Amino acid sequence: MNYDEFADLYDHQYDVYRDDLHFYGGVGERAGGPVLEVGAGTGRVTSFLARRGVNVTGLEPSARMIERAQERAAKDGLNMRFVQGDVRIFRLDERFETVIAPFNALMHLYTPNEQLQGLENIHAHLKTGAAFVFDLYVPRFGKANTVRHEGETFHAPDGSRTDVFLVQRHDRPRQHITTEYHVDTTQADGTLKRRHYTLTQRYYTRYEVEWLLRFAGFESPRVTGSFQGGPLEASSDVMVFSTRAL
Repeated sequence: MNYDEFADLYDHQYDVYRDDLHFYGGVGERAGGPVLEVGAGTGRVTSFLARRGVNVTGLEPSARMIERAQERAAKDGLNMRFVQGDVRIFRLDERFETVIAPFNALMHLYTPNEQLQGLENIHAHLKTGAAFVFDLYVPRFGKANTVRHEGETFHAPDGSRTDVFLVQRHDRPRQHITTEYHVDTTQADGTLKRRHYTLTQRYYTRYEVEWLLRFAGFESPRVTGSFQGGPLEASSDVMVFSTRAL
């Protein structure tokens, strides 16, 4: 997934997302040493950790996303380190006390080989006994092959209005969900411009993740159904995994 062209829309959609921040802030503060964030995006979580005094490095494959993250850091007066790289093959000359992968970052590993390669590489960058914490959404989707507007409307100072419409297509054999975004910006004079983006994610089931982690050298994880704790239930929206490198 190439996020370079997607970066601006991503910030519009998720900059105000706060559900996970205090959870990962606590994880970072308890690390007691350097933290690596996998899939740092535009620095939403990275900057929150940095403001709390956490020594955090953000790993992100998209150059444009890193540019946005650096702009955020400069605006907030933060000194944050970002590394451009792929979770499967990046190499850093250090081992971390904790690795985090917030906000479905691992859903861009599309095959079992890619998943195992990514997890084993994360393991290689962790100290023995160090924590690996991440979240994934519970795979429940809206009506497929139907144009939907889910309330995402953005108003700009120049009087323009942007509406985000989406269509989802579900490939069940591969466990892929592809979302096609149609982003309509209407200028104050009525001129309409449409942009199109495609996002494919590979979703997981709970026990699939547990077996992948154990196979990649991690201990059996603790799994909760929210960032506040509690069991994973049928009504949960998120699966939160906490494990350690053996």
